This record gives sequence, structure tokens and C-alpha cells, in this order.
Amino acid sequence: MTGFEVLTMGRVGVDVYPEQIGVGLDEVTSFAKFLGGSPTNVAVAASRLGRRAAVITRTGEDPFGRFVHRALDGFGVDDRFVTAVAGLQTPVTFCEIFPPDDFPLYFYRLPTAPDLQIRADELDLDAVRAADVFWVTGTGLAEEPSREATLAALEARGRRGVTVLDLDYRSMFWSSAAEATAQVARALPYVTVAVGNREECQVAVGESDPESAAKALRDAGVDLAVVKQGPAGVLGSDRREHVVVPPVAVDVVNGLGAGDAFGGALCHGLLAGWDLRRTLEFANAAGAYVAGQLACADAMPDVDQVTTMLGRAA
Repeated sequence: MTGFEVLTMGRVGVDVYPEQIGVGLDEVTSFAKFLGGSPTNVAVAASRLGRRAAVITRTGEDPFGRFVHRALDGFGVDDRFVTAVAGLQTPVTFCEIFPPDDFPLYFYRLPTAPDLQIRADELDLDAVRAADVFWVTGTGLAEEPSREATLAALEARGRRGVTVLDLDYRSMFWSSAAEATAQVARALPYVTVAVGNREECQVAVGESDPESAAKALRDAGVDLAVVKQGPAGVLGSDRREHVVVPPVAVDVVNGLGAGDAFGGALCHGLLAGWDLRRTLEFANAAGAYVAGQLACADAMPDVDQVTTMLGRAA
């Protein structure tokens, strides 16, 4: 193996989702357990699309940590860079499901999470440099030593290949939005692709208008800016193209994994060398497919399933 096609870094955990839809956690009577964590899900999504994928993350030394390894193996994602942290527990995340657009999340990651204990001196920087796509998230910048490790990986990679920053702003992980802005600014010069919704762009570059946000990200040195606009679709802007792709209609069951499916499919399209419109249409369809399912990682589609979604949208 000369390198992974997709290597992601950051959050992992176990999603515990209610099997009853439209009721609060206080009324739920049964749950299902799934692999979770945005960059981990992106690696799963890429693997389901036929890409050689791995994730850099950490778990607790506990049964849920063992579950993470077993689940990754089942999805075909290499787990060689997944290590345990003594004394910490693998995070769990609960959600409530109120379709079509209300999915409150409850993170159990205190006092800290193992995936925020990724250390710079433990990274395989040769693997980071060799990956065709390297994907990190804003959450990885929220706390030390993960912050130092994320920046060290980006610096060592030196904008090789496709280097993606998923802006991934979650306010509960930060002391303030201003701190997130400052740390994202440190990462942007090292990345070639930035992906985020309007709120995340506002935090990252002070712009929520999609056109202005894309310009600000490009001005910060990013080659490709991808701005998610919800019902208005997705805007993509690079040196050659500026496109807006409409969403794919779907009866939403759980919208939480759609962005990760979009991310894995974005990696797939970029690796395939597709033009920007085709890449974003494919990514939108992948996201729509998962939004129509209960699970996140378990629901990631293969190429045929995404193609079918595209056919329905035509």
C-alpha cells in the first residue's frame, strides 16, 4: 500500500439513537447503537464508495472502544491509527428525532474525550503526507493536545493532494465563537478545501451569506469552498467554476448523518476528477439517501444507491 485514498482525523464515539421517532428521550423506551463521530463517518462513507479509507482517532479502554474497532473493521475502514486512552471512556451521543428538521444532540464527552487526546508526537506523518485526501474538522482544534496535533498534521502535509477542513462548529465544544474563529484561521492556510454551512462560515470567516462566505474562504487561501445552504442547496466555488446545486428531495427520517455522507461522496468525486457540478450533485444525493434513514454510519450508501437517488432526482 502506497497510501490511503481517504484519511480522516478527529471525533469518534457511539451514537445511541431512539427507535421511537417524534418523542423526547424521557419517553423513549428502546435505543439502537451505531458507530458515530463526523470524521469517522466520513471515512465509512468513503469506504462504502470503494475508497481505501482510514481514521486517526482515540477511544476509551472499554466495551464501546472495542465496538468502535469491530465496527470499523466491518465497514472496511482501517483502524491501525485508532488507539486507546487509559482512564477515559469512549463518548456516547444521544439524539432526539423530530423530522424533518429537529434533531437535538446530547454529547457525553466530559471531562474530555479520548479523541481530543490525539498527540502530535504519536502521529504517523508519513501516512498523513501520503493520503490522497486528508480530512480534519474544526472540532479537532477545540482543545489541546488535539489542536496541536491537527495543526502539526496539516503543516507536515503542506497542502499535498486534497486537504479538507470540515468547519464543523459545535458551540458546546468551545469556550466562545471568537476562540473558534481564531483557531480556524490558523488552519485555513494549510487546507485546499473548506466545507461548512452558513453558521459555520460565519464563525470561520465572519460571513454567512453563501457568496460572501465562499469568497472569504477563497481569500484565506482555500482552493475550493463548499457552502451548504440547506433548502437552497450547496454552493461550490473554485478557480474554474462557481456552481449552486439544488438539494435532492427525500422524506427525512434523521438528518444527522447527511453531512458525513456528503463528505465521503465529496472525497469520492474529487478523487475521481469529476467537475464541480457532478461532484456536488453526487454528494447531495449521498446526503439525501442517509437523511432518509435512521442510522448514520450504517446507512452510508454505495455507488449504486447514490446513482439511484440521482436518477430519482432527475
